[in-house]
Amino acid sequence: MHHIHLFTLRHFSVAAALVAVVLWSSAPLLAEHALDLAPLPLAALTLLAGALATLPLTRREPTGHLSLGWRAAIWIGLPLLTTGAVSSYFIGMRLAPASDAALITYTWPVLFILLSQWLTFGKVRFASVLGAMIAFAGAAVLMVPEAASGQSGSLAGYGFAALAAVCWALYSWLCQATPVALSPLMPRILLTSSVITAAAALPFAQGSFTLPDHDTLLAGLAIGLGPFGIAMVAWDKALRFGKASVIGSLAYGVPVLAAAFLVLAGMSVLDWRLPIAGALVVGGCLQASRR
Repeated sequence: MHHIHLFTLRHFSVAAALVAVVLWSSAPLLAEHALDLAPLPLAALTLLAGALATLPLTRREPTGHLSLGWRAAIWIGLPLLTTGAVSSYFIGMRLAPASDAALITYTWPVLFILLSQWLTFGKVRFASVLGAMIAFAGAAVLMVPEAASGQSGSLAGYGFAALAAVCWALYSWLCQATPVALSPLMPRILLTSSVITAAAALPFAQGSFTLPDHDTLLAGLAIGLGPFGIAMVAWDKALRFGKASVIGSLAYGVPVLAAAFLVLAGMSVLDWRLPIAGALVVGGCLQASRR
């Protein structure tokens, strides 16, 4: 019975991770429909929608028995990392081509693997370092031509996408390491992130605020309900019940799916560099997760 239970949990974790992967892949396409809203207000809106989407999961999960460090990590660290990840992601997609920014952001699984190995074993395996080098070479395929042509806007976008990758890697490691389940706490974490993001957007508002149009509002809500609502909970469940190496490897398909969605929708041009960079990123992440 114990083996059957483990088998069921592993399949559940894979299914939950696949739900998160498909929803995350839709984020760049939905963001292209919300271009009338600045990145920070868009991030605040999506995080608020994510908090509302996860509200049914709320239940009292005592955290008072945790050390002060863990409580700070849950109630300060996770909201700040979520704010950094989502805001940087949207800014990166505005300053650089959306498919390129999504690809660079999703180098985060290899960063997650390197971080997990370092903090768990005190060292990083050579296979993981080699995988990271291959994945980052994929990102360089996109970034180097932009640097050579002096397009500072795209370079800044790539920088924000890389920052989003770092935030997601740290967020995933904290999700896996916390001694309590995060799903019941997710509405409050996302709501806190939304408030932080809205506060960060105020200095740029310059005293004016206009409501987004109908299509922009729907796109922002859809991003919050799916990629940053249901997907966040599904990913937490996947990390909680599955193996980090297996679950992390499923996320490698996100940039490929995201780029495919954009190209099929006619919102991105299939540049020759994109499939090469995608193959290098996915291949590098698979190499990094090899046993």
